[in-house]
Amino acid sequence: MRRIISSTAAALVMAAVIPSVAMANAPFPKGDGNIGNGQKIFTEGKGSVPACNSCHGPEGLGDDNMGTPRIAGQFYNFLLKQLEDFAADKRMDKTMFVMNANAKGLSEQDRKDVATYLASLRKKGDVKVSDLEALKAAGQTVGLTHKGKSLVEWGGNEKGIPACKACHGYNGVGAPPIFPMIGQQRYTYLVNQLKNWRDGSRANDPKAAMREVAKKMSDEDIHNAAAYLATASFYSLGNAHTPYDPH
Repeated sequence: MRRIISSTAAALVMAAVIPSVAMANAPFPKGDGNIGNGQKIFTEGKGSVPACNSCHGPEGLGDDNMGTPRIAGQFYNFLLKQLEDFAADKRMDKTMFVMNANAKGLSEQDRKDVATYLASLRKKGDVKVSDLEALKAAGQTVGLTHKGKSLVEWGGNEKGIPACKACHGYNGVGAPPIFPMIGQQRYTYLVNQLKNWRDGSRANDPKAAMREVAKKMSDEDIHNAAAYLATASFYSLGNAHTPYDPH
């Protein structure tokens, strides 16, 4: 009986410390926009707005050379928020310098449609987006995945850096509707955004949470965390699926 009580108490403590564990089991938000219109905008553009795939790639997986992110399979709520923030200039595009104009060129419904289409592209299985060895060979600074895993899983206690998974779930799989998928995201994009959070040039995070985290991270921390997240698997040992796999 004492063991049962102790185990229950420990479980309650962990749930209090890492609320995202429960949140990660929430239904995957797919959106209710017009997928057909969203796909057309993604592949063809609309008016003065170019096709999304011209920068984000034919499958929406982003491009390390361009610095653009993977947007395929991201949560609807997060995608829509970013498009709305770009349209309202609450977030400034420092990568291609086009997203603010592009978001303004779409109607509110168009933005919902694009977000709905992109969220629908989530597929079962891991997706390899960044080739770290190729990036290193090209002269880019690439972090160490084993050190990045430590930050993602346990944080940097001596610096007060919380574990990434505390909000973003196991290996950055995401915890909707607030915390986006950051695992299997483009390495270059992760590095750039963490630096943007750190210097305050990106400031559309709820309650400044990411800015507070990034302020505590050195360049080395950023490179290490990004290297691990870009290559992390969403499948833990013994699990054949994640809560967000399509059925």
